[in-house]
Amino acid sequence: MEKQEVTVNGTYEQPKVKPYEHHTRYYETDQMGVIHQTNYMKWLEDARMDLLNQLGMGYKQMEQLQIICPLLSESINYISMVRFDETVVIETKLVQYDGKKMALEYTIYDKETQDVKATAKSTHCFMNRSGISISLNRVYPELETKFFEFK
Repeated sequence: MEKQEVTVNGTYEQPKVKPYEHHTRYYETDQMGVIHQTNYMKWLEDARMDLLNQLGMGYKQMEQLQIICPLLSESINYISMVRFDETVVIETKLVQYDGKKMALEYTIYDKETQDVKATAKSTHCFMNRSGISISLNRVYPELETKFFEFK
C-alpha cells in the first residue's frame, strides 16, 4: 500500500496521529484476574473514536451531519493476556476506504514492555439517519478529504 502525503506550506508531511492509551480497570477483569475479552471490543471503539477525533471528523461531528457509521464486522486475535493495572496502547490504521466503507486494523500492545497483546480488524459503512447507505465523496466531499489525507 502506497502512503499518501499531505502538502503543508509547500512541504510534505504525514498526518500525525497519537495512538490511543487505556489503563486497565479492576472491573474489566474476570475471575482469573485477566481482562475479559468483551472489553477489547470497547477499547477498539474508543480507539476508533479517538482516531476520528484526531482527524477532525469525530462521531459527534458526523452525527450532527446526520451520518452514522455502523460496525459491519470485527475480529480479534488474542495473543497474550492483559491484566488489571496495566496500560495498553492501541495503534489504529485505516487500511481501506472507498467513500461507502472503511476498514481498520488495530495493534494492542503493553505500554511498558511493548509486547503485542492482540491484533484486530473492523469494517464499517456510512449511512444517513434513515439507514440508507451513503457515499461520503458524493454527500460530504470535505470529509472524504480527511480520509485520504490519513490513508
